[in-house]
Amino acid sequence: MSICIGKIADGSHGKVAVDHYHLYPEDLDLMKDLRVNSYRFSLSWARILPHGRFGDVNMEGIDHYNRMINAILKKGRMEPFITLTHYDIPQELELRYGSWLDPQVREDFVHYAEICFRHFGNRVKFWTTFNEPNVQVILGYRKGTYPPSRCSMTFANCTRGGSDIEPLVAAHNIIRSHLAAVNLYQKKFQEDQRGKIGIVMNTIWFEPVSNSLADRLAAERAQAFYLTWFLDPVVFGRYPREMKDILGEDLPKFTKDDLKSSKNGLDFIGINQYISRYAKDCLHTTCELGQGGSRAEGFVYSNALKDGLPLGEPTGVNWFNVYPQGMEDMLMYATERYRNIPLYVTENGFGENNTGVLLNDYRRVKFMSNYLDALKRAMRKGADVRGYFTWSLLDNFEWISGYTIRFGMYHVDFDTLERTPRLSASWYKNFIFNHIAQSKDNEDA
Repeated sequence: MSICIGKIADGSHGKVAVDHYHLYPEDLDLMKDLRVNSYRFSLSWARILPHGRFGDVNMEGIDHYNRMINAILKKGRMEPFITLTHYDIPQELELRYGSWLDPQVREDFVHYAEICFRHFGNRVKFWTTFNEPNVQVILGYRKGTYPPSRCSMTFANCTRGGSDIEPLVAAHNIIRSHLAAVNLYQKKFQEDQRGKIGIVMNTIWFEPVSNSLADRLAAERAQAFYLTWFLDPVVFGRYPREMKDILGEDLPKFTKDDLKSSKNGLDFIGINQYISRYAKDCLHTTCELGQGGSRAEGFVYSNALKDGLPLGEPTGVNWFNVYPQGMEDMLMYATERYRNIPLYVTENGFGENNTGVLLNDYRRVKFMSNYLDALKRAMRKGADVRGYFTWSLLDNFEWISGYTIRFGMYHVDFDTLERTPRLSASWYKNFIFNHIAQSKDNEDA
């Protein structure tokens, strides 16, 4: 993938990061001590196929992931939960044809997926195709802050791109790639391997900034231009009505084969849930480009403030407010819209600015407790939530934020790579222990 030269907050890079590549056996020991029963991680497409379908499989990459998967299973009661791609793509494909802007990327993704299913599928029971493709498309092709850093000049200072059309094209090719990979898995691998396959979406719960009809409709448009943009085609075979009403013929069309595939487009939905926002109508009021005032944004402005007061508790991280009710509301929204398709909370966690070691992370503990309570409320209301993954086990390289934000239950010294448990690690271990004990009591009752 193209790198974001000069865009990392602290000027750092992720070449070593926490060196999980070499230290994963020790990190798996930490997970076993916590008593987690599944480890969600992403494969690197570029590590397995450095040149896409235009080159050979890198068997060193295959061997590395085989060792990891085997090590996970040897821990007992721990399952690998694998994502095929987490924003990355072989640079070869970007250089040859512009990666997600060209329909032929679907052929490359299916080729890659088949290699993974063949090499790892006999031991992997949980697959997801993409991690947060909505974030990837919005930041990579509309705002230009993530690779490949494309946007219109009215949105940001990009040297190339088109914020109105390119995100729609990239999203369409990602959706078609997802459908093709799921179709391949279901036809050739699922019966023998007995696994499940889904997709992971970033979610934001949008609250109308007022009770006006315009702002209530704006909150619906905000979901359409963020979440259901991807999930409606996968589940229903069509883009959401709110997008069609605004974008019209600019929305790409699906083929008959795509529509056939969408009838079984996933087995579950992964929900990454961190934040909530207010949604303000920009159809009937004037908003600036990039601040809700464009067709590409659905004519919705979203932020965390209402009358100068934040939605939830500020954290010191500028994009991150704590609002547990958003977890419950988001899970119920997905449950009701997608007919009770099984859900996994694939990411949820608390980030703090990098200010020293901070092992007594009581704010993270409070966050986890409150969000898990919200998750339980949703389950009591009928949400079919099958699992929960916290982000994150370790502090790590956080994309364009570099090492300036820490999400880990274990502090990492980035010079020595030493892992030190925080209070949240002890709390989570006790939470899991009590949950297991309660489950056994219920079984014995």
